[in-house]
Order: sequence, then C-alpha cells, then structure tokens
Amino acid sequence: MRAAFPYVAAPIAIILTVSPAVARDDSSSRLATPAIVQQLVACRDIVADAERLACYDKQVLAFDTATKSRDIVIADKSEVRSARKGLFGFKLPSLNIFGHGRDDDEEITEITSTIASARPTRDGQWRIVLADGAVWEQVSTDHFVLSPRPGNPVRIKQGALGSYKVSVDGQPSVRMRRVE
Repeated sequence: MRAAFPYVAAPIAIILTVSPAVARDDSSSRLATPAIVQQLVACRDIVADAERLACYDKQVLAFDTATKSRDIVIADKSEVRSARKGLFGFKLPSLNIFGHGRDDDEEITEITSTIASARPTRDGQWRIVLADGAVWEQVSTDHFVLSPRPGNPVRIKQGALGSYKVSVDGQPSVRMRRVE
C-alpha cells in the first residue's frame, strides 16, 4: 500500500514548496491554509495503510478539482517574481501573495526594459509605454537630454517615499509614476 505514496507526495511537496507563507512563524502576515489543503495533509496522520491511501485518493481528487476550477491557484517562485515584476510601480494591497521583501522574498527595487512608445503630454511631460505594456508618466520638471524613442533601453529604480526614477538610454533620471 505504501507504493502509492510517491504519487500523493508530489502535490503535497508542491503545496509546501510554493507556500512559504504557510511555513513562516509570523502568524500576522500569513495566509490561512485552505481547508482542502489541510484535509489533504491530515491524511498522513492516518495509521492504517488502506485508510490513508483512500484518504489521499479522495483529497487529491478534491484538490485536483479545486485547481482545475481555479478555486485554488498554485504558483512557483518564478511565477510570483514575474508577477511582481509586472506590477512594479503599483501600490499593491497586503495580501501576502507577492511577498514582503524579506530574506526569502527577494524585493524588486529596479527593473529594466525597452520603450515601446513615447510621447510628450500637453504639459510638456513624457508618457512612455514599456515593452510589457506598462505606462509611466513624468511627475517632475526635470527634462531628458534626448527625447525618449521606441527601442531605447530604460531603467526604473524605486526612489524614496514611493517615487520612481526613470533613466532612458543612460541619461540622468527623471521622476515618473506608473499609471497603467
């Protein structure tokens, strides 16, 4: 009966690997483990092999159904990092799904990309669209030495007090904010 355990251990390993919030001792910032996951993990406490296997079979089916219906979504660290990078510049609610910049959650303080389009606004500031579709607007009175153009490399760094400094093609930075 124990031979079936490796097939059940894989989903449990995935859940525990991609859920660092569950493993933290800081209960104030941790998400509650979904009941379906708790029930699956509880199967390991059953002593009788046949009952434990039946429990795993039942709970893995329920877990599989929940993931297919998107009631539970699983993401690995690279997917979370990619999502955090795509949301760089936005103020995110504290849901503990994108990490808190702790040692085990690498905080993103800078991104690089290329400009897809750039145009001056009515007030002479710049509005740039990055390759990933992120839209940034200038909020300072500083000026770029050379006008931003499609294809230019851009580097955006997090500044003080929620501001962002944008450097286009190695030029001095100007303050901008993400609007889309």
